[in-house]
Amino acid sequence: MIWFILGIIALIVGLVGCAVAEEGTTKVISAIGGIVMAIVFVVVSTVSVVPTGYTGIVTTFGTVHNETLDAGLNFHSPWDNVIKMDNREQRIDFKLEAFSKDIQQVDVQGSINLNIDKSTAMNLYKDVGTEYINVLVQPRIQEDVKIIIAQYTAENLVGSRQKAADEIYELIKSELAPKGINVISLAMENIDFTDAFESAVEAKQVATQEKQKAQTEQERMTMEEEAKAKRAIIVANAEAEQAKIAAQADLEVVKIQAEASLYAGQREAEMNQRIAEALTEDLIKYYEIKQWDGKLPNFVGGEGTLPILNFGTGGLE
Repeated sequence: MIWFILGIIALIVGLVGCAVAEEGTTKVISAIGGIVMAIVFVVVSTVSVVPTGYTGIVTTFGTVHNETLDAGLNFHSPWDNVIKMDNREQRIDFKLEAFSKDIQQVDVQGSINLNIDKSTAMNLYKDVGTEYINVLVQPRIQEDVKIIIAQYTAENLVGSRQKAADEIYELIKSELAPKGINVISLAMENIDFTDAFESAVEAKQVATQEKQKAQTEQERMTMEEEAKAKRAIIVANAEAEQAKIAAQADLEVVKIQAEASLYAGQREAEMNQRIAEALTEDLIKYYEIKQWDGKLPNFVGGEGTLPILNFGTGGLE
């Protein structure tokens, strides 16, 4: 815009100079010089160079256009003004004091990386301007960090540092995204507590370690006693099992012997029965004849009151 105004001024100056100058070469030179200068200024006012990594925001008499200019050489109306917005990734460091859920002071130091959305950069400029870091980003960091820190006790915060950082990142990201600011990452680089709290934490850790040591020793002794008792039970069970096996073996032996005796008796009775069944009168006579030595008996008795006859060598008596 300034170049366009300068061009108009140069044109007016050239025309005035031409009017007041004497006729001849000087008048022509003044006219031509003024016109050339005016043309140069007007042309320059229609050209803007947007550096790499920036977005051009076009305004006309304070009104923001709903379009942006990319990096490079851009042409526009001479009465337009181009504001350059940095859309490169930027690192913003922060350091602040917050309070935990249990009212412990927490000193937080960290950083976030962000950039602006090219397609909506004109809206960010319209709503906030070029000082969006100080006007919008820094206050959000201050408030959101304190909100998340207040949800943790100081002791839990020590072990949940990354979780708290992730929650802060998500909160800031969700609040700045509608404004056209993209939060890329957040790092919570350091968390400090008061000396009194750190001393209390250290003392608690020492006490916890001593307690764990005592518990470990007690558990070791308990395990040894349990192992000893288990070994005694195993030995007793083994002896009882051995005695049981021996008793069962003796019982089996007795049972087998009894069964053997019973079987032998049954076999003998069966054999006797078979022999008795096989002894017919003819067979008995046969064995008697087979075993007779050819001699008559000395005495023969009969039934009733028959006299006894003696067939000895001395004659009949």
